[in-house]
Amino acid sequence: MAMRVEKLRLILKERIMKKRFFIYLVTSLSLLLVGMATVSNAQDKAGTSAAPELLIPVGARNVALSGASISSASGLDAIFWNPAGLDAADYSSSAMFSHRSYIADIGINSFAAATRLSGFGSVALTLRSFVIGNINVTTEDNPDGNGQIINPTFFVLGLTYSKKLTDRIGIGVTFNVVNEAFGSVSASGMTIDAGVQYQNFANLKGLSLGVSVKNIGTSMQFGGSGLWVQATDPNLQRGVTYYKVEAASSQMPTVIDLGLGYTTSLTENIDLSLNGAYENNTYGIDQYRFGVEVSLIKGFFVRGGYLYSKNQTGTTSIFQNYTLGLGVNLAELTGIGISLDYAYVPVQYFSANNLFDIRLDF
Repeated sequence: MAMRVEKLRLILKERIMKKRFFIYLVTSLSLLLVGMATVSNAQDKAGTSAAPELLIPVGARNVALSGASISSASGLDAIFWNPAGLDAADYSSSAMFSHRSYIADIGINSFAAATRLSGFGSVALTLRSFVIGNINVTTEDNPDGNGQIINPTFFVLGLTYSKKLTDRIGIGVTFNVVNEAFGSVSASGMTIDAGVQYQNFANLKGLSLGVSVKNIGTSMQFGGSGLWVQATDPNLQRGVTYYKVEAASSQMPTVIDLGLGYTTSLTENIDLSLNGAYENNTYGIDQYRFGVEVSLIKGFFVRGGYLYSKNQTGTTSIFQNYTLGLGVNLAELTGIGISLDYAYVPVQYFSANNLFDIRLDF
């Protein structure tokens, strides 16, 4: 009797694993098909996307790896690259603040907080705010400025849900609200990111596979009182009146990311993580990313990466270069759940970017 029960248990376990693998496979293929369809429909509009700020990475750890950790990123660090990794964190709750010095004196501040709900998965709230600074208002009559100043405000607000279906398979989705405003005009839109991660892929310990599709959403179109101008219609006899300038609408910059990673222990106190990723960009140049992370004494991290990109005309991304980074997890040393991370990103034609993160884990 006991043998029959054990045999039945093994059969049920095998069927459950096959079912979960089937769910993962269908989800991955669905993400790829949706992303490929979106990319295909927008290939003739390259360079005209809305909300380019959605493509600017945040989070020092994964930026130091050139964004190659699509398959292995976990916790709050994973939300931008692959939301499936949020529920893979070792802690139950966390909060993170990040700052990036971007090009042309633009600063990017981001805040994220997440918690794990027993039996449900993990949820997170994120906010990215772009500090652009003051800009002189210019007109046809005053090309050098009319004395007025505008301060553009761009932000992205996101809500993420992630769940580990098994000890190997994780899924995640993020809903983003995008808003851009300057002067008396503004535009807003919504996007969805979705991703899947598979750990110990093909039954190989340490091997991970990830798929994510980002920025699928509505088009954006500017509106507001700033688009109303005074003019005279030569076909009408009613003098000067207000007419609305109809702004063009643009689609979101959808991207598809495929990533592969491998993590192993070199010694008792040294771990090595290798990552690679390919990104198909609807409105930009496709990218190949490579990243290496070395964990020392379970608390110190040294990171490096490289981004390669080139389109059919030979144009490359201004971020095509190496990346470097360092990190320290004080929880391993002091028991205090604080992590500090830094990334250095050289940029062609502009000053290098610097990223700083501080994360609290509970």
